[in-house]
Amino acid sequence: MTTDRQTAWSIEDANSLYRIQEWGNGYFQISQEGEVHVQLNRDTPASSISLMKIAKGLQDRGLKLPVLLRFSDILDDRIKYINESFLQAIRDAGYKGTYRGVYPIKVNQQQQVIEEITHFGKQYHHGLETGSKAELIAALAYIDDPQAYIICNGYKDEEYIDLALRGHSLGIQTILVIEMPGETEVILERAKALDIKPIIGIRMKPSTIAGGNWTESGGDRSVFGLNTTQVIAAVDMLRGHGMLDCLKLLHYHLGSQIPNIHAIRVGATEAARFYAGLVSEGAPMGLLDIGGGLAIDYDGSSTNASSSRNYSMKEYCDDIVEVIMNICNEGNITHPTIISESGRALVAYYSVLLLNVLDTNTFRTNNRNDEIPEDLRSAVENLLYVRKALNEKNLQECLNDLNYYREEIKTKFLFGSVNMRQRALAEHIYWSIMADIYELSQKKEYIPPELKNLEHQLSDIYYGNFSVFQSLPDVWAIDQLFPIMPVHYLQQEPTRHAILADITCDCDGKIDKFIGRSEIHSTLPLHTPPKDEDYILGVFLVGAYQETLGDLHNLLGDTNVVSVTYDEHGSAVLHHELDGDTVADVLSYVEYDPKKLESLVRMKAETAVREGRITPQQRRKIITAYNAGLRGYTYYETDQED
Repeated sequence: MTTDRQTAWSIEDANSLYRIQEWGNGYFQISQEGEVHVQLNRDTPASSISLMKIAKGLQDRGLKLPVLLRFSDILDDRIKYINESFLQAIRDAGYKGTYRGVYPIKVNQQQQVIEEITHFGKQYHHGLETGSKAELIAALAYIDDPQAYIICNGYKDEEYIDLALRGHSLGIQTILVIEMPGETEVILERAKALDIKPIIGIRMKPSTIAGGNWTESGGDRSVFGLNTTQVIAAVDMLRGHGMLDCLKLLHYHLGSQIPNIHAIRVGATEAARFYAGLVSEGAPMGLLDIGGGLAIDYDGSSTNASSSRNYSMKEYCDDIVEVIMNICNEGNITHPTIISESGRALVAYYSVLLLNVLDTNTFRTNNRNDEIPEDLRSAVENLLYVRKALNEKNLQECLNDLNYYREEIKTKFLFGSVNMRQRALAEHIYWSIMADIYELSQKKEYIPPELKNLEHQLSDIYYGNFSVFQSLPDVWAIDQLFPIMPVHYLQQEPTRHAILADITCDCDGKIDKFIGRSEIHSTLPLHTPPKDEDYILGVFLVGAYQETLGDLHNLLGDTNVVSVTYDEHGSAVLHHELDGDTVADVLSYVEYDPKKLESLVRMKAETAVREGRITPQQRRKIITAYNAGLRGYTYYETDQED
């Protein structure tokens, strides 16, 4: 890196390159020292803390990377922001109802998350949404507010229904939502058996199909919800049992991460019409649950791309309130309490994954002046001719020739007419010429697709200390984009282009789609890792879904977790420190008994002593090392003792 380039590079360039000001939403920014800071409270400048400082502090305390950071203050801010935005929209529109938020536990079921949401949300009577018996059991324990709702979705057996009904008898507003035709009868039977009058909701199946990755949540083929005929049948059954007065809520869900405000507005219109229809049928109603879908702008583009959204929080709230109010006013219907099930918008900003780069694999080489031994020259004459002939006008032709001659050398190697050393030299020259072609192509106004793809072909591989499948499963499953960038050295220009590989033995264990200035890029700009310290990357906005969707590919378990808040002096306070899974932990998850494993190795070691292959002292060291491995972190550890 030259002095001129260092002088020309600025923090503003780093902001532009990684788009942190767009997707950071005021929570993340780059300091003048070139480090990413987290703003734990957007209204308190002193709450800005360096992620690098946090990482070093954790390492000094003996906590290894990778580590998941949770920022409780950000979660508190998100709850306030969503609730205040809806309440402001209600005030501005003259809406006569109110708003209640519920958090869908499935988005992040970790105990700390549920505890903090119910704590921070209590002033707004923020409730919970459950989709299973286990989630309902957690919700019943943590909701301690008679004005907060527990929305009971998902498949419901008798035990689930009984739990919800008994929760209602404890003074908790549990609402049983009918999502499948057969549930109405079962709910009525259990309510009669327990002599508890339920609060019932109906989930309609919207015809509106939203864009993004979850389009099947709406439309005729949606798995959950009742179509119009089935809604009427449920109403008639409730009326026939004298229980229509229990029907208080209409629920619908278009999908998660809805990028286009048009779909949200159309869906709300359809739901409001259904709501008015249920009122006309004689149901008391009072609650309209608009489900989830409030998107996060992961890529900072403010578009209707699946990883973004083309609307603001204000527009979202204003449109929902306006649509529902107008349709209710048409029918002279009392404005309902609006419930939303925003999960991603609450917790995505809450967590950041920090990981260290373990190694790199470089494809691009600029070493063109090596002396070529005479005995190797004959094998690479054609490649050298391409290098000599290369200029800005014949890039495509030279690329075609280069690939042809490379294949020719590979074929000769297979038949034994080119030896391994000659092939190695040919590969070295091939990649150096590819780098030349790429550099020359960047000077052209129009870059053909084949030349444009050279950036990806020439990109380095940076091996990160993490598992895509454990910590970022949406990258693998649905091509989700998460903001990724170095958390330090940002005062210097990144000169490498790389993809990220994890430490699993799987070709899918990589990330090769990244947020760019104006489009998705196949590489990530990074620095050459320093030799004397860790090069640390941050993966941002990972608080939604990633923790509980992760699997045990290659038996890589949960990472270390630490929560960070700030005190009145602007210092980071670490708490809720959770050790990641040990090797013994993950082995037990897949039915191994660590004690039995140790016993088997002890027997092998004792046999080796009897047979004279090792000494008793060596046996002791083997058993000690094996036990240390069982107790160790499942990820790469760099400071092991002998």
